[in-house]
Amino acid sequence: MLRGGTSLLGIVNFVTFLISIPILGGGIWLASRANSTDCIRFLQWPIIAIGLAVMVVSLMGFAGACYRQTWLLRLYLFAMFFIVVALLFFIVFAFAVTDRGDGQVVMNRRFLEYQLTDYNGWLKDRVADPQYWATISACLRDGHACAGMRRFARDPNTGMLVPETPDMFYARDLSPIQSGCCKPPTSCAFSYQNETYWTPNPGVPPVANDVDCSRWSNDQQTLCFQCDSCKAGVLAGIKKSWRKVAILNIVVLIILVIVYVAGCAAFRNARRIENDEPFGMARMTKTQPSRFQF
Repeated sequence: MLRGGTSLLGIVNFVTFLISIPILGGGIWLASRANSTDCIRFLQWPIIAIGLAVMVVSLMGFAGACYRQTWLLRLYLFAMFFIVVALLFFIVFAFAVTDRGDGQVVMNRRFLEYQLTDYNGWLKDRVADPQYWATISACLRDGHACAGMRRFARDPNTGMLVPETPDMFYARDLSPIQSGCCKPPTSCAFSYQNETYWTPNPGVPPVANDVDCSRWSNDQQTLCFQCDSCKAGVLAGIKKSWRKVAILNIVVLIILVIVYVAGCAAFRNARRIENDEPFGMARMTKTQPSRFQF
């Protein structure tokens, strides 16, 4: 039968094997969003690699605990240490590059507005790079990021489906990319025709000198994909996605640290058994009889 630490390690590593599935799921989820929504394709692969590594190493630790293989436990502890460091690095990186930037509340609008000036740091420079943005904007067009903007409402008088009114559109909760890329900024004061078709209003000047107003196009293949507001919307979407995965990985990291500590205890137990040392508290023998007589 397995003893103490090794028995516990076998059970905990089986649980860790199950925990690796959400890590893989988080990486696959980011990959799916990279192909259609966020269009950022460099973070999901490290997460998938960490998930696979956790799965393999947990099986290694389970086998080492069951068969009391010291060399396998040594390799398990070595690999687990680097996995914990890599996961910690990802968590710190994800929070560090998404620590700035939030949507702005606009009067009489339920959705938020996004401005590139609210963001800074490495991730902003990466997204705003002209060559890289050309790839992202092409991904947004090919992924039909604005296809879900169009909605209809039932006319209470005729019962027929008609395009939604401006007030209905303003009451919608748009995603960051929909708000930043699929419509002009509210500061442009354009007139609403439908969700992705807006016209300048000569009687109402723009609230601010926003260069995105001149970048807007009613061409459905252009829209505001070259606007700074679109870049800010992508950054806001990345922040939301990365932080969800990072919070999940914090829970996984805590479990992995517990597993690593249990692995160290199991490794000591395995070496004690291998060297034929007594298990548990050693008994003391007396070389002289006690002076106390009962």
